Amino acid sequence: MTNMDSVSVRVFSLNCWGIRYLSKYCPQRYAMIGEMLCKEQHDIVLLQEVWSEKDYLFLKKKLASCHPHSHYFRSGVIGSGLAIFSKHRIRDTFLYRYSLNGYPYMAHHGDWFGGKAVGMAILNLGSLTANVYVTHLHAEYSREKDSYLPHRVVQAWELQQFIRHTSAGADVVILGGDLNMHPQDLGNRLLRAYTGLQDSYLETAKFDGCENGMTLIADNPFISKKELVPFEKGIRIDYILFKGSSKADVHCDSMSTTKGSVPNHPFPYSDHEALTAELRLEPRTPAETGSDRQSKNKDSATGKLAELVDIVTEARTEVKVGLHCAERMRYTAARTGVMGLALLFLELVIAAVPYLALGAEQPFPRTSFYLLAVLCFAMLLTTSMLYIFYTMELKSLQEAEDQMRLGIGSLQEKLKGFRLAQLHNPSRRPPEVQEPGAFEPEE
Repeated sequence: MTNMDSVSVRVFSLNCWGIRYLSKYCPQRYAMIGEMLCKEQHDIVLLQEVWSEKDYLFLKKKLASCHPHSHYFRSGVIGSGLAIFSKHRIRDTFLYRYSLNGYPYMAHHGDWFGGKAVGMAILNLGSLTANVYVTHLHAEYSREKDSYLPHRVVQAWELQQFIRHTSAGADVVILGGDLNMHPQDLGNRLLRAYTGLQDSYLETAKFDGCENGMTLIADNPFISKKELVPFEKGIRIDYILFKGSSKADVHCDSMSTTKGSVPNHPFPYSDHEALTAELRLEPRTPAETGSDRQSKNKDSATGKLAELVDIVTEARTEVKVGLHCAERMRYTAARTGVMGLALLFLELVIAAVPYLALGAEQPFPRTSFYLLAVLCFAMLLTTSMLYIFYTMELKSLQEAEDQMRLGIGSLQEKLKGFRLAQLHNPSRRPPEVQEPGAFEPEE
């Protein structure tokens, strides 16, 4: 294979819904997933919600012959749930854990315990270097009242930063995972506009799968239709995104999704549908690269910059909403803690009465006295922990808001420079415009 040969890469992504002892038919479904992956022979397999390392080791053994290279990303209390299997040698890996990931007291949602993160693996695909990312963002749970939206927006912001800063030397960028965002949601627009990543479903030349590329469908037996309200047919929240570079073009020749139940099996692989994208990587020649750069349209670049400024401004507004909410919660925790401290102090005063007034008897029954003391201490301990947690949340939100403010300033300067150049030199060829994913944040 010469350096100018195109490379075909089949990428697979699936949220496995692998919660041991809670997810239905978990061992049977992992066996089905392993059989399917051995049969399909994908180049890159990106899995989410592989919560048990035992299940990862099962798949690693099962796929040893067809996918000899793999990595499991460990994070949080029960792990990130992220895993990658590859035909190509994995040269390096890195894990970045998101600074915000829900609330520990929302145990029934469980996202906080999972330590949501983005994992990166560097591979060689022919003569090209590929940065492959797998991630899983915080779930939505309620479309009408989404209390986790600021956290998910910050996760999307950190994800695009991580991709931009780690993929500078990559010829190809591939991202797969459960983003838990609809195609036009704020976080999705922020991620794609800032990085320049393209959606396989929108770019594919051939599609075979669920209507509108949906990955949570009402026909899946593991899905409750109540979870999809107000989207009765289903939603699209799982993605395979990609981007080329000055050294390579990337095209999506075909894409497919599973469609619920698997033939000859009583149930599907997961509550999510699996995605497969066949990407074609074509190295560029230096002549093609120069010609492409010269043909860039200044008005298009200006429009993209203006759109990106609006998106980041919208994201910053949402983060500010989260800031105000976190400040309120921290104030409530502090006020409740002060009440607990006051009650505990009052109890100490009451306990000291018999010692200060000789011969006096304890005014309260001893059992009630001890129970009230335990209650006050528990209140003080709980509110102290919540105060610390909300303080950490505030710092993370404030840091993201500051970064967005600097980013908006940097983008506005570039936009102003483009417009001034156009006004002063209307007939002059526009200056070289950077790729959408190459915007550099203000330091």
